[in-house]
Amino acid sequence: MQRAFVAGMLIAVIAPIIGVFLIMRKQSLIADTLSHIALAGVAIGLVSGSQPEWMSVIIVILGALLIEFLRLRFKSYSDVSIAILMAAGLSIALCLMSISPSGSKTMDQYLFGSIVTVTQHQINVFLIVSIGIFIYFIMTKRSLYTTIFNEDVARVAGISTKLLSFSFSAVIGLFISMMIPMIGMLLVSAIIILPAAIATQLTSRFRYVFIIASIVSIICTFLGLVSSYKIGTPPGASISLWMVVGILLTLLYKKMYELFVRRIRE
Repeated sequence: MQRAFVAGMLIAVIAPIIGVFLIMRKQSLIADTLSHIALAGVAIGLVSGSQPEWMSVIIVILGALLIEFLRLRFKSYSDVSIAILMAAGLSIALCLMSISPSGSKTMDQYLFGSIVTVTQHQINVFLIVSIGIFIYFIMTKRSLYTTIFNEDVARVAGISTKLLSFSFSAVIGLFISMMIPMIGMLLVSAIIILPAAIATQLTSRFRYVFIIASIVSIICTFLGLVSSYKIGTPPGASISLWMVVGILLTLLYKKMYELFVRRIRE
């Protein structure tokens, strides 16, 4: 449980940062797509006899770069790249898993994950990756913000928008591939997107969105792990469920606040 809390807090700090930028880029489904591609990487690793975890990292990063390439090719239909890679990733995974002796068991492990079985070595690697990703976002935050809202202005300002977009996609792929053994493929998207979605409902100020999203993510992760320990529910599902409760409460609060303001004005 101590290792689970350490891993959970690392995820809770980094995931909302990625989620905010994905929502701003209108690419919320990219996390789900990359998790499907990660499963294909695991299947390739099993069939080829290599390490599934590291093969997953390589395939996901390549998949993220390919999504960005297709997004640039289909500028008017940027969601086409997500649909193409999602279908390809899951199809490859299912076909290769079916011919692997341990395919079914491994698929269950990566579909649902288990943060309570994380090893100290995984935490050490994840800590290094998380620090690197955090430094990346500190260094590129302003450039990413400018690129998201107006690529033409970003180019005039001397920002290499293509390089920035490709590096951002690679960072997302790396983080998701590290998350999947802990959270599971099915819940990665929820862990990344929901705290950011809650924060965007509570404030419109760019800086505060990150702070609120991280606080929400940390609280939900803590509640999810505690309730999982007490009740015996899956940790990843428990964390996601608390985040769903959080966004429902946020929407209820906003509705009540709007009604209150309307009454005051009347």
